[in-house]
Amino acid sequence: MIGKGRQTRDGIRIYETADFAGMHRAGALAARILDEVAEHVFPGQSTGEIDRLIEAKVDAAGAKSATIGYRGYQHASCISVNHVVCHGIPGDKKLKDGDILNIDVTVIVDGWFGDTSRMYVAGKLPRKAERLLQVTHDSLMLGIEAAKPGNTFGDIGHAIQTYAEKHRMSVVRDFCGHGLGQVFHAPPNVLHYGRPGTGAKLEEGMFFTIEPMVNLGRPETKVLADDWTAVTRDKSLSAQFEHSIGITATGAEIFTLSPNGKFHPTWG
Repeated sequence: MIGKGRQTRDGIRIYETADFAGMHRAGALAARILDEVAEHVFPGQSTGEIDRLIEAKVDAAGAKSATIGYRGYQHASCISVNHVVCHGIPGDKKLKDGDILNIDVTVIVDGWFGDTSRMYVAGKLPRKAERLLQVTHDSLMLGIEAAKPGNTFGDIGHAIQTYAEKHRMSVVRDFCGHGLGQVFHAPPNVLHYGRPGTGAKLEEGMFFTIEPMVNLGRPETKVLADDWTAVTRDKSLSAQFEHSIGITATGAEIFTLSPNGKFHPTWG
């Protein structure tokens, strides 16, 4: 049963049915901004300019960026190019033809956090990158499929891991999804690998992200000297897709659906 302010034994907050509306509003704005930024991703464009556009869109919507000022971070997005796994810092570097990039945006709307990321390509999408993007996207959707009451977080991770590894790719272990709602990060940690039936049981009213990072090479990562940018140790390409979801009585609602069907770079 959904109950106001209730927490599970694992410290996971259970939200009320009415709270889904707030998450949908926040998620819809984040998704719309990522839709609108697509036309600004092209060879010669800088990641810093993309970030400035995102910040302007957040401000124009009367919302707040959750990342500006978060632990000293100064940007409205993370933009991770090629072998950058996550938390890439926008800057003056210009995109080259064939670069793939993840853009991650979190906004605050009326106190609710909308968190989502997706992949883009500058110019022509290379064949090996195309395959990586598709496997990463599909692994996310399989993880969401496994997100329903009675299943466990281990079931989500197992669905993602087995699919990626079946395609001879690896799942990053060093970063994970997280609970959110009226806070940016909260329990649980949502691992993208695992064994069926392990971890906390899913309950109606749980809000969290699923955001698998999948590498063409090995899963190991390292964080650069800026204390943010995580890269693959073997310099292999990495991809990530992220949705925020809420557990319902029968499955999961996605809060961050693309309003124009542009969640995947080859769509729309």
